[in-house]
Amino acid sequence: MKTIQPRKQHRRLYQAPLHIRYKHFSAPLAPSLKASYNLGSIPLRTGDTVRIMRGDRKGMEGKVTRIDRKRYRLFAEGINREKVDGSATLVPIHPSKVMITNLNLEDKWRREALKAGTEKGGKKPAEEAKKPQKPKKERRKRRSPEPSPKEAESPSEINTKQSTEERKGED
Repeated sequence: MKTIQPRKQHRRLYQAPLHIRYKHFSAPLAPSLKASYNLGSIPLRTGDTVRIMRGDRKGMEGKVTRIDRKRYRLFAEGINREKVDGSATLVPIHPSKVMITNLNLEDKWRREALKAGTEKGGKKPAEEAKKPQKPKKERRKRRSPEPSPKEAESPSEINTKQSTEERKGED
């Protein structure tokens, strides 16, 4: 059952089990990857290269080193801040603010999933999308059967028929 109440959505987001949180970690693919895999977005994994699309660090790229599913954040190489004592620490980034530029395909299962998505689950290839579609045939509306003279007519129909016949007789 779905809800539109913000408090319930927030609760469900932060109480979601890990297999649901995995799907929440989806990020859009770069245009070149979209074209090759026919998918719009896939879940992030460590080893993927991402580009930050929003915020102060917009345009920076880095390889995902860690994913924190509890706090819905990812950490990437080279995207860090300097602390007061001079040491560097990684900056947490929300997955909705990044775009995947390079995929980690070391995992056999992920390769198979991408191949399956290309074959059936993803967007249609550009060639199929450009094919003209046949126009749909318009269905004829069924005509309501005319009442037979044997059927009893309602009083209003009888009155209208009589009044039209009277008018014709007057002309």
